[in-house]
Amino acid sequence: REMITNSNKRIETTINYNLDMFTPMRDHPFQVRDDSDMQQLMESIKEYGVIVPILARPNPVGEGAKYEIVSGHRRFEACKRLGIEDIPAIVRNLDDDEAILAMVDSNLHREQLLPSEKAFAYKMKFEALKRQGARSDLTSEQVAPKLSTEIIAEQENTSKDTIKRYIRLTKLI
Repeated sequence: REMITNSNKRIETTINYNLDMFTPMRDHPFQVRDDSDMQQLMESIKEYGVIVPILARPNPVGEGAKYEIVSGHRRFEACKRLGIEDIPAIVRNLDDDEAILAMVDSNLHREQLLPSEKAFAYKMKFEALKRQGARSDLTSEQVAPKLSTEIIAEQENTSKDTIKRYIRLTKLI
């Protein structure tokens, strides 16, 4: 499958790749647990295959594997455990901030997250949004731009203070 997007004129393809071509994302805050959810995912993959491709990008480090997994670490691990050699993947050119935002947003919906996982995910998203600078969706220059914590709070349907508290957890030893 090929898809051309109008915004950046990028071409994306979904192709089956060998698992050896991938490495996990650096500083990925979400654990891949050996729990009942993983067992259910493995059963589903055994029966139906990988339905949703993983999202990857060219490995920014340039060493080792050709691609870095942005989203789909659990699907990747399930395939490894099942002895499946290939996995469908969408390879997209993403800079570090785009990759972080995609990774965090694709994982925060999971039900069983540890507070520490949420904390590091919010921190990574906060820093990525801060680096991206001013928002482009404001209607008036007189309106003060929203802080990164406010943007995250709106997206997560919580308060900015809750987001700040989670981020403070990352400073604990």
